[in-house]
Amino acid sequence: MSTPDSADQTASATAQAATALDAAFHAALARHSGSMSLASPWLAGMDWAMHLALSPGKRLALAQLAWQQGEQFARYATECLMAGPGPARQCVEPPARDRRFADPEWLRFPFNLLHQGFLLNEQWWQQATSEVWGVEKHHADLVAFGTRQWLDMFSPGNLLPANPVVLHRTLQEHGLNLLRGASFAQDDLQRASTHAPAAGTEAFEVGRDLACTPGEVVLQNRLIELIQYRPTTAQVHPEPVLIVPAWIMKYYILDLSPGNSLIRYLLDQGHTVFCISWKNPTEAERDLAMDDYIELGFEAALQAVQTICPAQKVHASGYCLGGTLLAIAAAALARDGRDELASMTLFAAQTDFSEPGELGLFIDESQLSLLEAQMAQTGTLSAGQMAGAFQMLRSNDLLWSRLINEYMLGERPAMNDLMAWNADATRMPARMHSQYLRQLFLNNDLAAGRYRVKGHTVSLTSLRLPVFMVGTVTDHVAPWRSVYKLHHLSPAEISFVLTNGGHNAGIVSPPGHAHRHYQCLTRSADGAALSADTWQAQAPQVEGSWWPAWRDWLGAHSGAPVAPPALGAPEHPVLYPAPGHYVMEK
Repeated sequence: MSTPDSADQTASATAQAATALDAAFHAALARHSGSMSLASPWLAGMDWAMHLALSPGKRLALAQLAWQQGEQFARYATECLMAGPGPARQCVEPPARDRRFADPEWLRFPFNLLHQGFLLNEQWWQQATSEVWGVEKHHADLVAFGTRQWLDMFSPGNLLPANPVVLHRTLQEHGLNLLRGASFAQDDLQRASTHAPAAGTEAFEVGRDLACTPGEVVLQNRLIELIQYRPTTAQVHPEPVLIVPAWIMKYYILDLSPGNSLIRYLLDQGHTVFCISWKNPTEAERDLAMDDYIELGFEAALQAVQTICPAQKVHASGYCLGGTLLAIAAAALARDGRDELASMTLFAAQTDFSEPGELGLFIDESQLSLLEAQMAQTGTLSAGQMAGAFQMLRSNDLLWSRLINEYMLGERPAMNDLMAWNADATRMPARMHSQYLRQLFLNNDLAAGRYRVKGHTVSLTSLRLPVFMVGTVTDHVAPWRSVYKLHHLSPAEISFVLTNGGHNAGIVSPPGHAHRHYQCLTRSADGAALSADTWQAQAPQVEGSWWPAWRDWLGAHSGAPVAPPALGAPEHPVLYPAPGHYVMEK
């Protein structure tokens, strides 16, 4: 007869075995599903379908819309047949940012019928997947997103016989464009199978063409290298600038080729600049946590900067995930009564994740449990897994346009510094990534005042230092309205810039480039926070790059120029030249 203790031990062992089996199964499922949950979209689809079935009014409205579109398309087709082969008008205009059918060839019969019918179908499905009574918002967003993905896949522009631009080019070149496209596709497949970098990246070598601003590594620990850059002016502002980049990609997005380097620009404007270079984690770093990124990353770098530049406060700047970390760390400093920072600058960085944009489509319990099971085995989240999610968010720009331009038209764009950086991806340690997704994205703990640093909560309401923020209009990673929400969380003086461009190209915006413009408005400390839309309507627009606006803002919050500090210090001697070792790790 078994004793109560032995029965408990048996039950515990059974539960552990069951958990281990489920974890192994989910990890295997993740490997075969591109790390995408199968349950989440299925549940979303069921939620939408069942509530649509229970909404007779919505179904009647959709039936009426289908009938109206059918009549509209029939009239349009009749007009086109009677008008002959010349260009025809459009019966439906594509969305403003949809450039798939912009070429005049799409206005010729029968291609006008193909693309106009596709756009009408797209409109119908947009109505069918929105405003259905009772559907949970996350499920509605998932269904709408999934429907767009399927529609985009079957766009007539993606089919060789249905794309007049490709057919015209093929006739002109007697099919040579298709031969070039086939060679490009073969090269890409071969590179993907061998994990080789993208074609053209060999022309951009880190340390020679990219990340080549002169400097020295003055600190290395198991997580970061700290780079101190050589001054380029005879005098500098006394307050140094410390840059905290995201670790989802390598730091040199802010130090591309010399003409595109924000770091070099800051040096030329008379600033002492330090930048963190994060280690590309491996399975050995699987247990690094968010607190480690604060302690070994930001705090270690801040201590070194203040040792090299004694008695000076620091202008701290953070980009993307690095900006979120900086906001957390700054709130922790304020909580502890520390005032080492002169100001804080956030580039495309969120602090409130209640509306994270389309990236939130991939953040729910089902998706996170799948990722956590996979990361428990591998120790990291691979760069390819993250790249796949971003590619889905911009499938027209990153996937289908490439299919058409490179593989059908035979036009491979020349590699540039930003594209080469984008191909140089990194991994994420399992523990940190799980905490980041759960505590920030899923639970929004930071905005709610529940986030803990070293066991104690931090609050963004404690931030009183001057803040400069940059949001970008077409950001798919950190939507600018989400970035703007710090206005409602902190009483600090906030100067907010909204610039054209996306998450990367909007930040890499050196003066002199054409078609650059931005809006800027400052909210005084303890001032009322405008809504994002009201801010956008009131903020004046300025032509050109926002970099000079940040330069002027930093200057206004800095002291009179002095002689530059020495490179390194006895406690932090020069170790080796920039860009260091960590940025080279694959």
